[in-house]
Amino acid sequence: MAFPLIRVLDRSSLVFLALVAAAAVIVPALNLLLPETSPLHVPTYLVALFGKYVCYALLALSIDLIWGYCGILSLGHGAFFALGGYAMGMYLMRQIGTRGVYANPILPDFMVFLNYKELPIFWYGFQSFPYALLMIVLVPGVLAFVFGWFAFRSRVTGVYLSIITQAMTFALMLGFFRNNFGFGGNNGLTDFKDILGFNVQAQGTRAALFAASCVALALGFVICRALVTSKFGKVLVAIRDAESRTRFLGYRVESYKLFVFTLSACMAGVAGALYVPQVGIINPSEFQPANSIEAVIWVAVGGRGTLTGAVLGAILVNYAKTTFTTGMLAPYWLFLLGGLFIAVTLFLPRGIIGTFNHWQQERLAKRDAVSSEAATRAAE
Repeated sequence: MAFPLIRVLDRSSLVFLALVAAAAVIVPALNLLLPETSPLHVPTYLVALFGKYVCYALLALSIDLIWGYCGILSLGHGAFFALGGYAMGMYLMRQIGTRGVYANPILPDFMVFLNYKELPIFWYGFQSFPYALLMIVLVPGVLAFVFGWFAFRSRVTGVYLSIITQAMTFALMLGFFRNNFGFGGNNGLTDFKDILGFNVQAQGTRAALFAASCVALALGFVICRALVTSKFGKVLVAIRDAESRTRFLGYRVESYKLFVFTLSACMAGVAGALYVPQVGIINPSEFQPANSIEAVIWVAVGGRGTLTGAVLGAILVNYAKTTFTTGMLAPYWLFLLGGLFIAVTLFLPRGIIGTFNHWQQERLAKRDAVSSEAATRAAE
């Protein structure tokens, strides 16, 4: 079923997509076309940093889809993000070949160091980029589907579901920390050389990865927007607000939650895959439950159930993190983050965009009331 474009993309959505498209063009252009002496030149390290912010924004968007519109508070979405990152990291490791420290054409350096005799079977196929793309989406999606199947069929909800998702990502972190699992242990995967034949450290490649991240964010936003403005989205909101009543009306609540949870995990996996070549490493620390909790804070700050608010929250909080963790306030960043979350909960419970939308609706309602009252008086 095709959704009417005017319904899917309202004015604010079009503005958002225009800003993302502008960033995808302007940032690489200022990096590649202007000399370093120009005051408008964007250094390559900033292009990579902005690309990381965009990947985080896509992760926040995936969380807002399930939390803001379906009421599923996942404290383990960092697991799907990390799994997508590891799938991309495995592809990048297979591209190194004889350029590694041990010059083994098949085995990555850490496997040679650990005396692996042959490549583990789950590494097969990752020399192919299309296969890696499939795994980037399939691995997080399958895990989310299996996890959601058991959790939602058992009607696990609320804080219990949040705790289980957190336990899931913690268990994965412990597993990936083990060297004998074949994922590089605590060092993870790094020392990447090429992606699609292009030097991953090259200026042009950095710019292309940033643009690709912006395209993925825009596409993810359109998918989420189309979903939440459809009849399916209305059912998701009904599940969020009154799950028992929605089930009583005959809707298969578990199926709706399972679908949106799986879709959200796939989006998080894509975000992680784009994140890895831009930061140059993926290790088990990405599975830390604290990372997933922090991502939820991004959504809360920007505005739960607004989509654009999740993106804004991710960018603002991570910009603040970059600023505070590079100076004398670095040891106090977690206290600042916790204080920010408490302040938003107490004073801006709808988040930045949610509060702005609420104020705008109140202003429009007052204006309509005044206009109606004036028309009534004129009629008398």
